[in-house]
Amino acid sequence: MSRALIIVDVQNDFCEGGPLAVAGGADAAAAISEYIDAHHLEFDHIVATQDWHIDPGTHFSEVPDFKDSWPRHCVAGSKGAELHPDLDTEYIQAYFQKGQFAAAYSGFEGLLAPEDAVPTGDRQPGTLPAGDPEAYAAADDAIGLDDWLQSHDVEDVVVVGIATDYCVMATSLDAVQAGYSVTVIRSLTAGIADDLDDAVAEMELGGVDVA
Repeated sequence: MSRALIIVDVQNDFCEGGPLAVAGGADAAAAISEYIDAHHLEFDHIVATQDWHIDPGTHFSEVPDFKDSWPRHCVAGSKGAELHPDLDTEYIQAYFQKGQFAAAYSGFEGLLAPEDAVPTGDRQPGTLPAGDPEAYAAADDAIGLDDWLQSHDVEDVVVVGIATDYCVMATSLDAVQAGYSVTVIRSLTAGIADDLDDAVAEMELGGVDVA
């Protein structure tokens, strides 16, 4: 049995200074880095997800309702879509990018990123031009997060990242549905709501261990 750490959407646009900043996002990035530095040997694999929007339709809005529609964020290839600089990428083996052409909250909707479209350890920006669908045209051949985890014999996952009550929750609940044993480390997440008790309760009801 293998164990994996899934780092969800720790991106510039979701941290302080971004158009969809989550309070504590930068602190979460730094805390995750400290955790990885101390605990990376406890994981067989470490992966990250990214919002990576090309043309997500009504997910973007000039008058967002902040429920189903949002300000423009994490546009593919942009600085805002990069992982936050306080997140150490040294141990990340694979990146899964989601939301190219529709809203996507769960990392399990993500596709394994082309090698030239991900941030590297020296913090270079991705090179996929925003609006260019070519890298994702062969979606039938693309590898999803579940396929990748299964191919690496992963059975146990730990989920951290942003935002606790949206993409972290969606990813963790989908992981349970896919058959994984799932733990969310609450102190290594940052949430949108002031009170995250409902989100924690929903995750626990869905079979997630919130530590």
